[in-house]
Amino acid sequence: MAKYIFVTGGVTSSLGKGIIAASLAKLLQARGLKVTIQKFDPYINVDPGTLNPYEHGECFVTEDGAETDLDLGHYERFLNINTSQANNVTTGRIYQTVINRERAGDYLGKTVQVVPHITDEIKRRMRLLGEKKEFDIIITEIGGTVGDIESLPFIEAVRQIQWELPDDDCLVVHLTLVPYLKAAKELKTKPTQQSVKLLSANGVHPDILVCRTELPLGDDLKKKIALFCNVKEDSVIESLDASTIYEVPILMLKEKLDLIVMKKLNISNLQEPELTKWREFLNKVKNPGTKVTIGLIGKYIELQDAYKSILESFIHAGAMNDCKVQVVNVHSEFINNENVAEKLKDLDGLLVAPGFGFRGVEGKIIAVKYARENYLPFFGICLGMQMAAIEFARNVLGIKDADSTEMNHQTLNPVIDMMEDQKKINIKGGTMRLGSYPCTIKENTLAYSIYDTTEINERHRHRWEFNNKYLQQFEDAGMIASGINPQTSLVEIMEIPSHPFFLGVQYHPELKSTVENPQPIFVHFIKAAKDFQKADKIKPAINAVKEMSTN
Repeated sequence: MAKYIFVTGGVTSSLGKGIIAASLAKLLQARGLKVTIQKFDPYINVDPGTLNPYEHGECFVTEDGAETDLDLGHYERFLNINTSQANNVTTGRIYQTVINRERAGDYLGKTVQVVPHITDEIKRRMRLLGEKKEFDIIITEIGGTVGDIESLPFIEAVRQIQWELPDDDCLVVHLTLVPYLKAAKELKTKPTQQSVKLLSANGVHPDILVCRTELPLGDDLKKKIALFCNVKEDSVIESLDASTIYEVPILMLKEKLDLIVMKKLNISNLQEPELTKWREFLNKVKNPGTKVTIGLIGKYIELQDAYKSILESFIHAGAMNDCKVQVVNVHSEFINNENVAEKLKDLDGLLVAPGFGFRGVEGKIIAVKYARENYLPFFGICLGMQMAAIEFARNVLGIKDADSTEMNHQTLNPVIDMMEDQKKINIKGGTMRLGSYPCTIKENTLAYSIYDTTEINERHRHRWEFNNKYLQQFEDAGMIASGINPQTSLVEIMEIPSHPFFLGVQYHPELKSTVENPQPIFVHFIKAAKDFQKADKIKPAINAVKEMSTN
């Protein structure tokens, strides 16, 4: 029977519940346990698929096509396992299920209420993964902050599960903040005390406190927190700010979080944690041999979490190349023909990020043109690939009005067009081409040299695609489709063989990059950036091209 760990948060949001949950899961996994993590979000959206990235950060997509919270990306990157639709549940999904059941008459005329009907559905979802008997430990992160009105049904569900299960089958880890007040020159425990008091007032008492802090707590403060929060002293865990999220499992190991959890869950006779590969990776991240500068061309750059998986993929790929990847955010809305060279001149590589809508797309097209003409390593993801196709059509094929029907419904040359099966869809949520699809790669291409196989599967999230009516023109002019979906003939990968590294993909490779298995395109892209940085042969060629164009 699976054991359950619930992770709650107090005082403030953005303390890192997802990272603590993933770090604990990593430590338990390293000891030989089968672990998975799920996220329960208190907002009423059915899933994050319809949320603006400025609102909620990136929308993470699982293998089975679920649009989920970005924390599931952390879970997969730490544990090197796939999550699914069952790993992310929202208030909206809970209420939708209960209301549908009420409409179907399943409640036999009873008054449908938050307790017991909503809480029963929450509990059913919380225990769903445990019933499959595939896992020893189910870690459940409760989104939001204790005290939020939206979180109350989830806290009540946790209270009931605590009451229903034996003591050694369920525990609660509460993440809180111990702030440092510069004026007083001391750490303050009162916010943590109040947070625990509020959680306890809702019937849930934490078994373990993880305290985020800028400075070491010390034994006296730990003892004080334990006394006033009614937990054992060894159950107060210090969580110092770390230089990278990948250091947190090691910090939690030093604090013996995994041992305390195992003791409370009555788990014994496990192996010592096997973290050799993790430590090697962390050492490379913290002590890189070289550095490259990559330009991230996007339109949501004000919020780092909008491109979270891409940024983490750069860290994984950098470690593989013994290299620090310095990412320079460049807002596509502010790129034009006059300033593009100045903005991009110091880059070793250019990634044009995914996105939706017409805002900033012309800047992306101008950036692609710069990369193509200056032999700068280029990598386009989803919309980035589509912008590369439009740029090539306009400036190489001479189709000046080439466009996407997403941006211009009236264009006479829709190089990018909506997929046929998407044209009749009116409901937006969960209706894109989502999840893992196969791709057949042509041999003797850049894509083949990257993957070293002709058959791959990657995750998708899009409605528009390359218009195959123009494919022959593209290939005759030097941009080829090196990856094709075998069932639909959808173009998945485009590249320019005459360019040192020019690759666009319709899918989202960043979603499958993990610490143990960095995504191969990112790895090769960073290698190409390193080569570009030091290649004496390429730079004179660039200058020669510039001189010829000037003359």
